[in-house]
Amino acid sequence: MTNNYEPPSIPTDVPTSARAYGWMLGGKDNFDIDRRFLLDLLPAFPECVDIARQNRLFLYRAVRFLAEEAGIRQFIDMGCGLPTDNNVHQVAQAFSPDCRVVYVDIDPIVLAHGRALLASNHNTTVITADMRDQQDILKRPEVDQLIDFSEPVAVLFLSVVHHLADDDDPRRVLRTIIDRAVPGSYLALSQVVTDDPQRGAEMTARINASGIPWRTRQPADIDALLDGLEVVEPGLLDIQRWRPDPDQPSLQPTDPALVPYVGATNRGKGIYEYGGVVRKP
Repeated sequence: MTNNYEPPSIPTDVPTSARAYGWMLGGKDNFDIDRRFLLDLLPAFPECVDIARQNRLFLYRAVRFLAEEAGIRQFIDMGCGLPTDNNVHQVAQAFSPDCRVVYVDIDPIVLAHGRALLASNHNTTVITADMRDQQDILKRPEVDQLIDFSEPVAVLFLSVVHHLADDDDPRRVLRTIIDRAVPGSYLALSQVVTDDPQRGAEMTARINASGIPWRTRQPADIDALLDGLEVVEPGLLDIQRWRPDPDQPSLQPTDPALVPYVGATNRGKGIYEYGGVVRKP
């Protein structure tokens, strides 16, 4: 990685999903606009704090499975978000130091922090790109340097599928790499869902109005995107139930302003994160 890169200006007049998500994980790299966005949203959709934190715990378990059990040695993390504890490269390389990771995010603050974190890690890089433009990502020299598509690869879309509108053709975005990858490659994904279409539509409208692209879906919508791929046990489900491990590393403490919303998924389960891991046969 070069050291003279000047990142694009960081927007502070609109919230971003990376910064808002990071705040729910206990991160400090956010602005007043991000905090106000969440504090306005949470009274109507209190599950969001649990969902963010459950997804981060799912990331650890999914990447551990891919590196330790499935033998995957290269990862592309789409919409990776801001660095925090137990990032993909840290989890994967803990089980196999030769794992290679490409992080992709559209938020320039992710690039700024990621480059600092990864300055001495030659098996990992971060690029600023739009996950909707998979062809652009595949053309990036950083991807070519680290990812060998003649070997199995794992593509991660963790808690970002809901940022794809129907007009973005989420099937195309999710399947571009896995469909060209060799057999034995994997796709790990998660998406905010609800079994109540009306509440899902309300959530979609509220978040889109803030300037963050969003589409709350139903579980069957996600299942339909993955035909032809083998579902790894225990299947596609509420990610809390995907190979739960009470002994896995914990997260940073929740910010006091968000503590009142912790546990909301246990009280209602109207909105939750759905996902799992699938394999290309």
